[in-house]
Amino acid sequence: MDKPRRVEVVLDFVCVHSYRGFSRFTRATRRFRAGGGQVETVYCPFQLQPEASCAGEPLFEVWKRQRGEEVARALVSDESFGVADGLELNFGRAWFTNTFDAHRIHAQASTQGRGEQMAERLFRAYFTDGLNIADPDTLTRLASETGVVTSETGAAGLRAELERVRRFDVQPPAFRFEGGPVLEGEQSEELFLTTLMR
Repeated sequence: MDKPRRVEVVLDFVCVHSYRGFSRFTRATRRFRAGGGQVETVYCPFQLQPEASCAGEPLFEVWKRQRGEEVARALVSDESFGVADGLELNFGRAWFTNTFDAHRIHAQASTQGRGEQMAERLFRAYFTDGLNIADPDTLTRLASETGVVTSETGAAGLRAELERVRRFDVQPPAFRFEGGPVLEGEQSEELFLTTLMR
């Protein structure tokens, strides 16, 4: 039996490019497995804004400060950004927040074999449902929906992992293929599949 292709996936749950890249990579891995291939996906946490408040605020307000109100209004009203990937993105509902505990819960999900499902649910909670993914009750509910048993543990290990991943010197999304290339940014499903097949 061939050794599984190991891929480290660097992402943050408030990064729309991570969501689109994750979706394309996931579709590629499913096609690869359907053809008899094996993939070991290792999710690597990254916080784009580790100083963000857990209370959070509307993403529109963040964009308004960063880019001006006119640009912010144009961005939140753009409903086409995820259409090609089959994603429903609602920037007007998105609640910008700290992602530390979302990554902590996701790490627990990964140890239970539910990393892919938990990642998809966290992305959808943020970009579609407008949920605060730093809120403990929200995270508990999302984990329950995904079949993940959670605990309060894992903070120290996550801090160490965040530091390790930061030393990769990449920005999310990034896909580190063992023995192969590092694909950064939004790559196509076909490129992911081709790289897996090498």
